[in-house]
Formats: sequence, structure tokens, C-alpha cells
Amino acid sequence: MASAWGSSIPPPPGTGAPGTTSQYYQAGPPAYHPVQVRQTFGQQPIHYAPAMVPQTFPPPPGVPAVHPPTPQPQRSKIEWPQGVRNYVQRCFDPSNLIKDIPRTEIEARLKMIITAATDNNTLATADWDNMVLPQELIRRERVQAAWQQQSVQLQLGASGNGIPSQNMQSKKRKSQEIGGGSEDSPSSTPPWRTTNSQNGLEERLTFQSPKERFDKRQQPLQQPLQDDTSNKGTSKFQKNMEKRQRRFDGGYKSNYRPSPSPEPTAGPVVGTCQTLEKRYFRLTSAPNPSHVRPEYILKESLELLKKKWRKEGNYSYICDQFKSMRQDLTVQRITNEFTVNVYEIHARIALEKGDLGEYNQCQTQLRVLYAQGLEGKSVEFKAYRILYFIHTSNRTALNDVLADLTTAEKEEPAIKHALDVRSSLALGNYHKFFRLYLDTPNMGAYLMDMFVVRERLAAISNICRAYKPDVKLRFVTEELGFESDADAAQFIYDYNGQHLLEERDDGLRFLTGKGVFFFENAKKEAFKKVDIKGQI
Repeated sequence: MASAWGSSIPPPPGTGAPGTTSQYYQAGPPAYHPVQVRQTFGQQPIHYAPAMVPQTFPPPPGVPAVHPPTPQPQRSKIEWPQGVRNYVQRCFDPSNLIKDIPRTEIEARLKMIITAATDNNTLATADWDNMVLPQELIRRERVQAAWQQQSVQLQLGASGNGIPSQNMQSKKRKSQEIGGGSEDSPSSTPPWRTTNSQNGLEERLTFQSPKERFDKRQQPLQQPLQDDTSNKGTSKFQKNMEKRQRRFDGGYKSNYRPSPSPEPTAGPVVGTCQTLEKRYFRLTSAPNPSHVRPEYILKESLELLKKKWRKEGNYSYICDQFKSMRQDLTVQRITNEFTVNVYEIHARIALEKGDLGEYNQCQTQLRVLYAQGLEGKSVEFKAYRILYFIHTSNRTALNDVLADLTTAEKEEPAIKHALDVRSSLALGNYHKFFRLYLDTPNMGAYLMDMFVVRERLAAISNICRAYKPDVKLRFVTEELGFESDADAAQFIYDYNGQHLLEERDDGLRFLTGKGVFFFENAKKEAFKKVDIKGQI
């Protein structure tokens, strides 16, 4: 009987003739392992690993055979030059890191630099020791991008025909939108007039008559259909943003147009103003060279101000003029001995008038100028700085100043006097302190005048506890550095101690036994708070 299967299709296993299945199926490994019989209990069992015999089956007819992929050759190891290794080490040195640049950006830029050098075959020839670090390149790109963006904004604001972006809400754009364009065009209509037509602020600012406002309130509250369709897709977040924008804009229309600011330049400003006297104005934009005085004009202004100060003594005028001079020096980046002279003179005048705010600004800038190697009265102002920190009780800053002093500077009379003042106060030696107060070099007495009152209260409180029941008023005058007995008595009167003075045969005496309570409380109040600003 002939087989029912075609000649091209093999029959199922078990249905074909003997010897026909071997060409399509191969017998696999047995599913068991022969185990040797154990004869004693001392033998260890024998473990057999399963035999993994790879089975290969021929592909079905008509299907091409699939060959396994050939393994790729292993990449050779790159030998990095020592210059590249040092460059990578410098990139991640803590002293070279920049706070606002994350490590991921540095690694990405470093990878780009090394990859480019590898592609160009310049790994061994590049000057890696002098190559700019990745973080420095990133910082330069950020500064350049910010500078270009600011320049574009200034150009658009100056020309008046630029189209600012929606995310950029600059003052120039607001003033142009408020004051320019026709009110009928939709592009010139402020957002608060299109989003809320029932705003009472608009009515008050457009100066409508009471009758017009009443008629408008009587109209039904309805919006045109096109407004409904246009506002239907507006999100709640966008409406809140528009509401805040209306609040900050102020909701008014102004005809004021600011004058276009000059485009910032890469270098310092070079002044062209020839006016000797100029009031101080805080800069809100790039400085205009026509409003800045050059150095030779500033020197003439300084001589004029010194004459006026000796003749008139008007501190408000002098301070305003010196601040204007300092501003002109700053915007032109003038740092020389003339700059030091301007700051020193202004600091002395501020000390004389007790204006600690301006004095502190001057002494801070003088410290920077002295650090640059510019000549000036550095010893004098270092002594002032020590006394200033004693007055403000700033121990941390005082320790920093003392650590910066050299051995030669400590032997200078002014600095040695300031160090003795600090030592006497630390030891509670009020007798030595007031001897130093009466013999202060330069203008240090103006600084000591600011904290001598509290030290007198501390000293007289100690006298009241140590000398009982009374002492001569002359003793108080000499110990506390008063110029006369009348000044000492007035000091006691100022703190409600008039009943502590008693007239006797040997002179006026101070009842110390009864004054402990009064002056102890006054001392606590004096040391409670220090006004470190002190501006007039």
C-alpha cells in the first residue's frame, strides 16, 4: 500500500517505514545517569554533572540556515599621555571648581575636549598644561550669552520697533506698551483692559465722570460671544499670572518715555563731563560718559571740595560730592594713588562728623586698595579699623585684623596704641584705658568717643563696688578721663545720680555705696545694643 504522505513531507514519528526517521530526528541523551551501588557507608556519594550535549537540528526545508554572529575583535587599550591625566586632575581640583557649574556639565565638556583631541590626533602634541579648564569655558559662554541678550534688549528698547518675547517683561517694554500706539489696535491694548472690563481701577484712572460710572454700572454684566470663545481655553494659572501682572504694572497709562540708555561696552567708561560739582545719583542703568568726569577734572574737584570744607563745613554737601567722585572713579575703573587719597579724605571727614556708615564704606574699599599695593596711610587706617571693631564688638573681624598685622606694623605708634586699648579693655584695666584715651594719635579719638561712655559706666560701676562709702569727685574725674569736675558731675547727673553728690568740708564727694544699683543698670543698657550703622 502506498503511503498517504507526500514525498516532500516527512511522515510523523512512528508512522513511517523503519529507517526513515533517522534522517530527520536524532536521539537525545538519556534522561538518567547510571549510579554505582554503595557497598559501605564510608564512601562518599558520587555526583554527576548533567551532560549538556548540544543538539543540532537541521532547518526545515526551504528555510536558509542561520549562522551565529562572529565575535567582534576586542578594542585595544588607550594609553593616555601624562599631560591629559594632569589636565583631568586640575579640572576636578576643589580650588578650581565653580559653585554654580555642576559636575555633570564639567564632565560633559571635558569629554568633548578629549574626544576632539583624540579625533584630531593631538593628544600627545596639545599643550594640556596651559589649556583652559572646562568650567572656565562654560562660565565664559554663560557671560557672553547674558551679555548678548542684554545688548539685544537694550537695542530693542532704544529702537522702539523690536518685538519682545512673551516671557520677557522688561520695564522698557511696559513703558512703550503703556504710552505708545493707538488705543483702538488690539496689539497696543494693555492686558488688564482686555481681561477685566469691569475693573474699578480703570474707571478711576481714566477720570470718568460720576454719571458715566453710574451708567456703566447699570449695564448688564455680559461679555461678547467672541470674548467667551477666546477665553474658554485660558487656564486658571494663566489668569492668575495676568492678575499679578496687572497689580505690578499699576494699571495706569503714562506718556513718559525713558531716554535710550547707551549700549554697554566691553571696556571701562571714559568720562567727558567738565563740571567740577555734580550731585550723586544712584545708577540704574549703564553710565553715560557725558555724565562722568575724567580723572583730571576729579582732581580739580577734590581741591575745590577741600577748600569748601575748611571754609563752610557743610557735611551734607561735602558727603554728596565725595560719593559722586567715588562713583565716577568706580565706573571708570580708576585705581591709583589718587583713588586712595579720595577715600582717605572722605573717611576722615566722616569720622569727624560721626558718620560711621560712610566711614565703613570708605575703610572697606581702602582695605582692597592697600591689598593691591597702592601707597597711602595704611598704618593710620589699620589703627582706625581696630578701634572700629572694638566699638562694634566684632571679635571675629578684630581677630582677622590682628592676624594680618606684621611684626613691623605692630611697632607703629598708631597701631600699638590701638592694641593697647584692646588689651586694657580685655583685662578690665580702666585706669590704663582712660590714660590711652587722653593720648590718642591721629583721629582715633573720634572713634573712641563712640564707646567711651559705655566704658565710663563700666568703670564707675566697679568704683562703686570697690570704694565705699564715698570718694572725692576729683578722683572720679581723674580716673574716668574727664576734663574737669564739672564734666564728671554732669555725667553723674545724666544718669539720675544727683543725690549721690554731697558737699563737705574737704570738697564735693561721690557716695559710691548708694550708686551701685543706678550705674549697674545703666551699664547693662549701654552694652546691650551697638548701632553699627550710624549714618546721619
